[in-house]
Amino acid sequence: MTTEPWVSVEDVAKHLGIARDSVYRWIDGRGLPAHEIGRLWKFKLTEVDEWVRAGGADAHDAHDEPKPRGTR
Repeated sequence: MTTEPWVSVEDVAKHLGIARDSVYRWIDGRGLPAHEIGRLWKFKLTEVDEWVRAGGADAHDAHDEPKPRGTR
């Protein structure tokens, strides 16, 4: 039986096609499954994929919403 490797924030961002900053926001704001090992966040892609299929990436927060033109 092969053990699934731990992957980095950069790997998850690439896997999901999102920015690394979004990965950090999704850990805090949406409950993206992540494991803090020392000062690094590590992930199992099977857990990330299950979270996406369950709708975790569908939630919206203020950081991900586009701002109307003319506002900061």
